[in-house]
Amino acid sequence: MNDGKKADGMHRALCPVESLYVGQRSRAVLSCSLRGPVDVEALSAAFDAMTQAHPTLRSRIVEAGAGYALRLLDEDERPRLVTRTGAEDEAYAAELNAPLPVGGPLSRAVLVSAPDGGSHLFVLVVDHTVTDGHSGIALHNALWDRYRELVEGEHGVEASGSDTPRWPQPVSRLLPAADDAGTAEYLDGRVEEARRHPVELVPYDVRRPSTTGRAVGEGAGGGGGGEGHIEVCRLTLDAELTTRLRRTARAGGVSVHALIAATLLTTARRRLDGDGPRTLGCLSPVDLRSRLSPPLPASDMVPAVTTHLQTLEVSGTSDTLDLARTVHARLGDFVSRGDHFHEMRITPEIPRNPVLQLATVIVTNMGVVPGPRLPGGLEAVDVRLTPAREQYFPQAGRSPVMACVVSFEGRLAIEFPHHTACFSPSFMRVFRDDVRDGLLGLAETAGTEPARAAAG
Repeated sequence: MNDGKKADGMHRALCPVESLYVGQRSRAVLSCSLRGPVDVEALSAAFDAMTQAHPTLRSRIVEAGAGYALRLLDEDERPRLVTRTGAEDEAYAAELNAPLPVGGPLSRAVLVSAPDGGSHLFVLVVDHTVTDGHSGIALHNALWDRYRELVEGEHGVEASGSDTPRWPQPVSRLLPAADDAGTAEYLDGRVEEARRHPVELVPYDVRRPSTTGRAVGEGAGGGGGGEGHIEVCRLTLDAELTTRLRRTARAGGVSVHALIAATLLTTARRRLDGDGPRTLGCLSPVDLRSRLSPPLPASDMVPAVTTHLQTLEVSGTSDTLDLARTVHARLGDFVSRGDHFHEMRITPEIPRNPVLQLATVIVTNMGVVPGPRLPGGLEAVDVRLTPAREQYFPQAGRSPVMACVVSFEGRLAIEFPHHTACFSPSFMRVFRDDVRDGLLGLAETAGTEPARAAAG
């Protein structure tokens, strides 16, 4: 297969795994709410330094034979920092809904400042064809590191990367050697497992026009029909509550990821009819960077993630901690067997077998990550990571629920991106609140002090 080996000064072929993202049109949206003065010229120079150091950020996707390739943009086409004045909430919504079209730059940086210049929103958007969560966060922090160096006048910051682009290798080329027959056997097993255990999805609550012009759908969610747009419903936990949730996880012998996944599964189950067991699916992204030999640095701008799909029988009376133990054990077994490498190898088969990634809930987990280090006088009030894409298929009538989990500076947040032509804002707020209540209940087992959680 085309493994992305071909590369020259202006081009780098996409491997089959990377090419899947071309059709998905998904993107990582990193944002940082700031308080204090921002040197726009230094921030612009810092973003230029990042795009110079990472040619994928100043590339476009082009067709190359039967596949795709990255091609460097001309100097006058490369992305530059965009600045404007406006309100933070409106700016975030606008950037969340602004795509990165095929043929255009694969990154975008925007600074939106309040009229008085005292607060700002910085948004960094990167196409998932050339990034994952870990590299996106690393890029965001590296950009602010460069900004701090420029503002503080540190020496040696003039160098912004070689004129000769250093194209990162596709992760599919870095996997351990494998037997083709073994990979085929693994694929057959996965397809058969998915066939024997079809999962149920959460129905959309938004009414939509039918071919007869009448509204159809399972309820009036307040989102209405029409084209809709992307919104994000958010759950945040303070540092104390995050610590208590970790204690609950340790005491139960599971990960925080497993606790959150189990809570999402029980919440999703309540959106289905009846009280008996139903087959639900949980899709967990699995980071490959730390599991390669040698490990791949987070600074390499490539998607380096695969997934683990498991199905579970969940009833209206299922115990969340028991579900968490199952999720945790199965995910651990998956990695210990080395199946995460097999899963990456069969990824190109997903368009022909979409059930390989069909789940009731998709639960990402970036773990605990640092926020940006800023110069004196500038404060990061909030940092966020949210996935978005261009197609949400409201005509399907149901879909997985996405939850993006990340802990910046020890404070856990769960982002629920959704499309208003599918799930209404009111539906997602209630879903979010049910997840919050479930997590609060779990955290209460680690202490008796009043817990604090915020929704926004």
